[in-house]
Amino acid sequence: MSTVTHTSDGRRPGAVPPAGPVAGRRAGAAASGIGRIFNGFSHLFLAVWAVMVIYPLVWVVMSALKTDSEVIREPLSLIPRSLRWGNFARAWTAGIDSFFLNTLLVLVGSVTLTMLLGSMAAYALARYEFRGNRLIYWMFLSGLTLPIYLAAVPLFKGVYNMNVVFPPLGPNKHAMLILVYVAWSLSFTVFFMHSFFRTLPDSIAEAAMVDGASHTRTFFSVMLPMAKPGLISIGIFNVLGQWNQWYLPTLLMQSVSGEPKHQVIAQGLIELSVNQGYKSDWSGLFAGVTMAMLPVLIVYIVFQRQVQSGLTAGVGK
Repeated sequence: MSTVTHTSDGRRPGAVPPAGPVAGRRAGAAASGIGRIFNGFSHLFLAVWAVMVIYPLVWVVMSALKTDSEVIREPLSLIPRSLRWGNFARAWTAGIDSFFLNTLLVLVGSVTLTMLLGSMAAYALARYEFRGNRLIYWMFLSGLTLPIYLAAVPLFKGVYNMNVVFPPLGPNKHAMLILVYVAWSLSFTVFFMHSFFRTLPDSIAEAAMVDGASHTRTFFSVMLPMAKPGLISIGIFNVLGQWNQWYLPTLLMQSVSGEPKHQVIAQGLIELSVNQGYKSDWSGLFAGVTMAMLPVLIVYIVFQRQVQSGLTAGVGK
């Protein structure tokens, strides 16, 4: 009979030692080291990204408080020698006041119509099955694939031909630009709200119907309030997109009978800088850009939590 020798810890010679506490601690230390390196790189990336985003904003605001000579001679400096608050008053009286008024008139009408029509269409497509449902939904989504530049020529000709048939929807009219903004924003609004309405529970809508609520009352009194996070999120996106829109107003808000152009904020600022020629008022232009930038920045800061909750609500449910 052969005898098998064992080592002092009871294992046969050549046997692989089991993974013990030491090996576990080494694996944990290696994983934590990799995690710390990854966290370090992510924090460094976020810091660089924050500087890239914040520095231009601060630079624009500080340039609005400089003189023209400081803007030209010291363009990258952040601290002005003296604060020139009069630049804002000069920019406001140069036409920014009318730009703001036109932009607000257009935005109130276009965002309201976009949210109303988009949420109604998305609710019907998400909650009711009928023939052609998917076809209509994909037709809405096809609008996301069409660059606005491809529609420029037919849109331009259609608006200017409409001036003969129905002048209130012709060029340089607020109502016309409102309808164009609604058509431009409707595809993404329907796409976003369609996904959000599909996450809402069917039991609440069915309970409202059992209690005698009509489809319209169920939508406006029950389902629409439940979709508030999604409405706020897509509303902020529409406000930002339409506030910063330049191409469509420049294309369509042109005077045809000698009347003053109803310019919006982005269009007006660009034309102010172009029309100045050799008499460039750089400090006033930076002041105008600052006044155009601050409202949307404030809106996003105020509603950032609602935007984040609206974007993650569908995932959480």
